[in-house]
Amino acid sequence: MKKGLSILIALLLSAAMLLSACGKKTDEGNLPGKTNSASQDDTFKTNDNSKEDNTFKVGLEAGYPPFNWTQLDDSNGGVKIQNAAEYAGGYDVEIAKIIAAELGKELVIVKTEWDGLIPALTSGKIDAIIAGMSPTEERKEAIDFTDIYYTSDLVMVVKKGGKYDNASSIQDFAGAKITAQLNTFHYTVIDQIEGVNKQAAMDNFPAMRVALESGIIDGYISERPEGISAEAANSNFKMVEFAPGQGFVTSPEDTAIAVGIRKGSDLMDKINAALAKVSEEQRKELMDNAIKNQPAAE
Repeated sequence: MKKGLSILIALLLSAAMLLSACGKKTDEGNLPGKTNSASQDDTFKTNDNSKEDNTFKVGLEAGYPPFNWTQLDDSNGGVKIQNAAEYAGGYDVEIAKIIAAELGKELVIVKTEWDGLIPALTSGKIDAIIAGMSPTEERKEAIDFTDIYYTSDLVMVVKKGGKYDNASSIQDFAGAKITAQLNTFHYTVIDQIEGVNKQAAMDNFPAMRVALESGIIDGYISERPEGISAEAANSNFKMVEFAPGQGFVTSPEDTAIAVGIRKGSDLMDKINAALAKVSEEQRKELMDNAIKNQPAAE
């Protein structure tokens, strides 16, 4: 009986020691300076998220000079386009750089077709649209807009020396083949020209410049900076400006340009704070430099 009791006590002591060892091993994994495999995974995930959060992803066409364009290198402050060999430059890029610096984040340019900008923003592919976009009521239904960072006037770009070279009123374009960019308010104001030969809207400004050069259209509607840009890029082009009362009827929201962000984004106040630090003089200088630095190919 004594021998059996001794064996039983020995077994119980062995079991207790085993449980104690297991407990120590489990606790040890959670001690400061030590991490079990699950904690390591969590750490890696956190680091990945932190890296991602340190970027400010901006969507733009990179095809609307002088607001934005595509170039081959980083000259004149060009910024590398995500997943591409090219760089983006222009007024919008300079504004994006100022905002990114204020946010303390790395600027990432995501080249996106005009029609894809708002879907890219709402889906989270980009953090903001800085692409010469006007804060229209229709767009405000899908996204929010910051304070205005540029205001311009509508012009017509035509062939120099052509039939419409000396036009002074939009009504001088009766019978003319006129177009504008797809899904912009520029295209809707064509209807204000009586008897106009309204052409199909085009995807981008480079396409409209080619159409104008080849005679497919007689003119396209644009904003003054792009009109100046077109003249500088091609000596065959002329920008037609209109006197008060002779041009297109627009609302302030149409000719203003703002940064597009997701509904309820916490970037609103931060971006507005960054824009507030950019004086009108600085904005004019940035636009003048953009017009001067635009690639001739545009």
